[in-house]
Amino acid sequence: MKRAFLSLPLISAIILTLASCEQRFRHATGEVWATTYNISYCDAPRPLDDSIRAVMADVDSALSLFNGASDLAAVNAGSPVPGAHFRAVYPVAHAVWRASGGAYDPTIAPVAALWGFGRGDVAAAPSDSAVAAALACVGMDKCALDGDTLRRSVAGLRFDFSSVAKGYGVDRVADMLVRNGARDYMVEIGGEVSVGGHNPRGEQWHIQIDSPLGGMGHSRLAVLVLGPERVAVATSGNYRNIRTDSTGRSWAHTLSPLTGRPVRSDILSATVVASDCALADALATACMAVGRPDSALAMTQRMGAEALLVCAPADSIAIVTTPGMSRYGIKP
Repeated sequence: MKRAFLSLPLISAIILTLASCEQRFRHATGEVWATTYNISYCDAPRPLDDSIRAVMADVDSALSLFNGASDLAAVNAGSPVPGAHFRAVYPVAHAVWRASGGAYDPTIAPVAALWGFGRGDVAAAPSDSAVAAALACVGMDKCALDGDTLRRSVAGLRFDFSSVAKGYGVDRVADMLVRNGARDYMVEIGGEVSVGGHNPRGEQWHIQIDSPLGGMGHSRLAVLVLGPERVAVATSGNYRNIRTDSTGRSWAHTLSPLTGRPVRSDILSATVVASDCALADALATACMAVGRPDSALAMTQRMGAEALLVCAPADSIAIVTTPGMSRYGIKP
């Protein structure tokens, strides 16, 4: 789903187990989309490893930017008839685009490619003229999904669903587990998480949020307490995906579809809790793209979700949250 490097999740599951309780749970782990997955579930009549991998492969074949045979690749090449997965994530992305005032936009693909976050690398930051040309092909207002048909007003418009596809994949795996009888489960792919029911100790699920300190360093920031109702959490952080040109100049992967350039912001990471992981994933990216903590929190609440932002005003670290994060064990 993403480039060929192993990402460092900002979210991890804390699975505190006792041997007697553990017997009810099955576990599946592995690598997918250049990251890792960790899945726990119980009450399914059989091991579901094959079904888990099949769901992931199905999502990849539909939404991967780096799979030249994907449905997304066909749409980006001009096909007006997207598949079911595209049609499912489109309204989620469109809703977040509207809520963010256009700061989040999955048609950012032409701009992302200029800055080296598409399917190829770049040797230097793009010129002003190249940015302007790419921006002419960006904008959710330049397309519409009319039933099963995608209509666009510019030929060069291309989608990059990297900011929602992983969360969507988490949702589809969770759906499959539920269909197969799993009442208690945790699905984590590259730090994006969906949980339902209880953990192996019969308690609510405990999901750790790590704090960015000193570049790639991490330390435990907080622990979310989730469940038993189905809920999802996703985190986006600017420092995990960086490009450097031949002169040593660096830029982060959060790009503005309004300016065509990297977003400058005090927000280091955004963690969002929402009803489904696709929405949490998109909103976490949108928080980074909006750039202003107050605007990011207000946007998240308008979408019926909650957020925790790690910010770096001056040389300090500050944590700001929506009031509703207290439901998940986070004190404002």
